[in-house]
Amino acid sequence: MKNRFKIGALSNLSSRAKVIICSLILMTSCEIDLQPLADEIDIELKRSIDRGFDGILVYVNQAGKSSFYSAGWKNREKQIPADPHALFKIASISKLYIAAATTKLVADQKLSLDNTLLELIPEVQGRIENAETITLRMMLQHRSGIPDYIDSPKLEHITPGDDYLAAAAIIFDESADFPPNKKYCYSNTNYLLIGEILDRTLGYSHHEYIKSAILMPLGLNNTFSLYSEVDSNAVMSGYVIGYDPDLKSTRYTWPGGSMIATAEDVGIFLRALIDGSLFNAEEQAIYSSVYEYEHTGWLPGYTSIARYHSDIDAVVIQFVNTSSNGMFWLELERVYHRVVRILEKQY
Repeated sequence: MKNRFKIGALSNLSSRAKVIICSLILMTSCEIDLQPLADEIDIELKRSIDRGFDGILVYVNQAGKSSFYSAGWKNREKQIPADPHALFKIASISKLYIAAATTKLVADQKLSLDNTLLELIPEVQGRIENAETITLRMMLQHRSGIPDYIDSPKLEHITPGDDYLAAAAIIFDESADFPPNKKYCYSNTNYLLIGEILDRTLGYSHHEYIKSAILMPLGLNNTFSLYSEVDSNAVMSGYVIGYDPDLKSTRYTWPGGSMIATAEDVGIFLRALIDGSLFNAEEQAIYSSVYEYEHTGWLPGYTSIARYHSDIDAVVIQFVNTSSNGMFWLELERVYHRVVRILEKQY
């Protein structure tokens, strides 16, 4: 059985943390698979609660059939059971939607993948190294070399808001991590800047464009760009291990991490992204050249995995309303891996 862990699951961690955790994964994957596997997904999810998860939701879209699973709490304080149809902060899974929106604008010739960052946002001249040679394609592919604002010590002094450039300014005047297009390194700053580019290109919020060009055609009525758009009672609470307060109301509005959706809606979107029902042939070719067809997400209190498994024709979405640093990703991937193994046995 191949190891289904992917480096993208560590996308919000520092490079050093990724190396350490990937080494641990290689050392422990065999040990993990020796533990007895449950016959049913429901049983496996209940076991995950004993390993420190507050609540977990799993959605499976397979061969035209949708299946929903849950365990633990939607709200720990009020003892409200996990609801498989609850809204959830999907964090960096939002980047799939931004990449899809960018693809459509490129196909419509509103943008070019060869446009440079300097052409698209002139204000970064002299503030972001290599802005004159970094292209939109490189930013989509995380090959720009632009430092990740998430790693900056200045982040704690920034109040989350709607001004994307104010957030990007955290890394202004920093040296590039590497020359443009010389390597891959995940940076949230890329998609923060793409959000600004989309807004300028459209002349209105890219959130509205995503709604009209992607969400509405797919009938995704339970997907939203911002927490302010939803009934807070419908959103799953979020918890950080070792910190008691519910983080559900924490505001996060920056592109590439702000969206909220049900597991089912994310699954329907991912299936459409893959099977061609979201794009025409030209758009599909563009998207395939610039971004991936799976993603993970992390925000304080919220962790998520969205992937397609071609061998069993299954889209599998996992939401956990618990987060922590470092080793916690091992547990998230461990449970996800075991859920997929159960599906393989049943296929």
